[in-house]
Amino acid sequence: MTGTGAALAVDDIWKSFGHLDVLQGINLEVAEHEVIALIGASGSGKSTLLRCINLIEPVDAGRILIKGEEITAKGVNVDRIRRRIGIVFQSFNLFPHMRVIDNVTLGPRKVLGRPAADAERAAVALLERFGLADKAREYPDRLSGGQQQRVAIVRALAMEPDLLLLDEVTSALDPELVAEVLNVIRELAAGGMTMLIATHEMGFARDIASRVCFLDGGQILEQGSPRQMFAEPREARTRQFLNRIIEAGRL
Repeated sequence: MTGTGAALAVDDIWKSFGHLDVLQGINLEVAEHEVIALIGASGSGKSTLLRCINLIEPVDAGRILIKGEEITAKGVNVDRIRRRIGIVFQSFNLFPHMRVIDNVTLGPRKVLGRPAADAERAAVALLERFGLADKAREYPDRLSGGQQQRVAIVRALAMEPDLLLLDEVTSALDPELVAEVLNVIRELAAGGMTMLIATHEMGFARDIASRVCFLDGGQILEQGSPRQMFAEPREARTRQFLNRIIEAGRL
């Protein structure tokens, strides 16, 4: 495989659950500062791919490398690797008994060993950056869904990851709250964060991604620039999927 110095290199990975092959020989390289949008129908393998990259799910075959280091090798320190890879899910997964500031500083304090005062200063700066400074002392249940999701993204950023994985982060939100989360991701992309985003927001993928990958049946069936993928897809299955999205008024 070439490009093992890429920010992320996925080399022929397979993943099955029982007799169901969810990922079937996925190959993908992501360069530094690149934003990749993963699109495809539910069940196509997008979320499983992200979970394998974060080592939440072990791969059955193949390799995953972060900046040239094989993170799927035997004996690798999983906790050390996860410090380098932030992941945000559609369910916010905030600790309900902890204030926002405590949710955000927990990882830097407990995992990275940062002094509490330093962790809090950095957390406040991130919360201010994303319009959440006034929510620092609130508990998650006092926040809207959009605010909770933005806090979840801030919590991932507080660990200063090399790579950020976003798994359908707007799917659980009311439509009126989607824009505030997408604006956060736009700012991260503009700032050079390397991201892999599984999304059903096709217009957003078209606007923000440097490359779009269409997954179908556990394979990357087609990939290309947003312009090529949305205007001139090569594969019949990609065209069928996008036509259904257009008919539903989502592109």
